Amino acid sequence: MTGLSTILIVVGLFLAGGVYSFSKQRMPKGLIVLLAIASAMCLAAGVLRIQGLWE
Repeated sequence: MTGLSTILIVVGLFLAGGVYSFSKQRMPKGLIVLLAIASAMCLAAGVLRIQGLWE
């Protein structure tokens, strides 16, 4: 399913942009860390699905 992989990667990149934006706006550190973790999880899941290691 490359469609789901693409969606996971796009969502991960969107969340990474949110991390950058929130850090520029000096938002609470807890929120920035939460977004960073969510971004990393989405990107990792998308890449693993593309490589076929996680189905």
